[in-house]
Amino acid sequence: MKLMLDLVRRHKQAAHGDAAAIGIPSVCSAHPVVIAATLRECAAQSRPALIEATSNQVNQDGGYTGMTPLDFRRHVQDLAANEGLAPELLLLGGDHLGPNAWRRLPADAAMAKAEIMVAQYVAAGFRKIHLDCSMSCAGDPVPLPEVEIAARAVRLCRAAEQAWRDASERGEPPVYVIGTEVPVPGGAHEDLGELAVTSPEAASSTLELHRHAFVRAGLEAAWERVVAMVVQPGVEFDHHKVIDYRPEKARSLSAFIESQPGLVFEAHSTDYQTPERLAQLARDHFAILKVGPGVTFALRETLWALAAVEREWVGKGEGLVDTVLGVMRAEPEHWRGYYQDPQRLNVDLAYSLSDRIRYYWAHPAVREACRTMLARLDAAPPPLTLLSQYLPRQYEAVRDGRINTQTDSLLRDGTVQALRPYLQACAA
Repeated sequence: MKLMLDLVRRHKQAAHGDAAAIGIPSVCSAHPVVIAATLRECAAQSRPALIEATSNQVNQDGGYTGMTPLDFRRHVQDLAANEGLAPELLLLGGDHLGPNAWRRLPADAAMAKAEIMVAQYVAAGFRKIHLDCSMSCAGDPVPLPEVEIAARAVRLCRAAEQAWRDASERGEPPVYVIGTEVPVPGGAHEDLGELAVTSPEAASSTLELHRHAFVRAGLEAAWERVVAMVVQPGVEFDHHKVIDYRPEKARSLSAFIESQPGLVFEAHSTDYQTPERLAQLARDHFAILKVGPGVTFALRETLWALAAVEREWVGKGEGLVDTVLGVMRAEPEHWRGYYQDPQRLNVDLAYSLSDRIRYYWAHPAVREACRTMLARLDAAPPPLTLLSQYLPRQYEAVRDGRINTQTDSLLRDGTVQALRPYLQACAA
């Protein structure tokens, strides 16, 4: 984690203006195409790649990916080797690590599961750990008092530190991120209006409560490795709308972090922000820019376009889109709590910015439909006219000789379009 510590140090030392746009994108996805596209782009630029898994995606029970932390680490390392990224440029993080996956259990039981999970993340080599105990468990008050949030974060930090000390290949100690954003991660459940930016007073209170809790627990050394805190800069997205960053509303919040040595902000839910706003976020000390659904949304857009090409060019059988939406309707557990308007359900399922489709790409029927479609198009490459109609950016890249017409190349290029603005925003 020397790379993370050095990044924060350089950001804090930089002057205002373009020189302060020192940061790193954090790609939070388990999809192999998204991860491979990120790793390839970072390898081409000789830049570090920060890949994160959430507590719902990856945990000791497998999460919705079926992977434990060690499984995920090996998966990403294999992809990094294939994409030519130097091992020292691969950073692994755990996002929203806390009792969220087990919040229906009583707090003690949920926290016991969370301690095991955090320990497994650290033992597997994850070194950027976001401690998030903000969610209420069964029997807890709603919202959970901040004093209790800090106390539970300390429990998890203690488990992480012990796992690092016990590791056979200890390596560098973990760095930590504290705090959480509002609304919940992964996109809002409801239509949003204007968001309130975290006040400097609220950020200071969160910081001090955690600092005192760490010190009381004898975790002063770990506190020195707290590099970032998550706040709400006023960015979010719902199903069909994006709340854009307005720097004038976050000015006092940005000024607050300037007085905190060794600490930057981590911005969540930055998906779908424009390149200019991402760059402004980085300049305003949101040095870690997290993206997840925005990248799988770009993946889905590219797959939908390829499905249209297949329909025009090959025209065989049930298409990918019908298969995906059929599986989602038959197994609604991953979207039922998000899509509430029955009149808009068809559009929400297929096109929502929340991109609940990302939970279904590993489903056997969906995976087979993807494989079949891509194999058909590779066996009978479509003409450039169809690429121009449905994939105009990739058509231009093919004409320029930057990519070829194989579906793997088209799919990765479509996906990486959502990542490049992040790398450009943190270019300094």
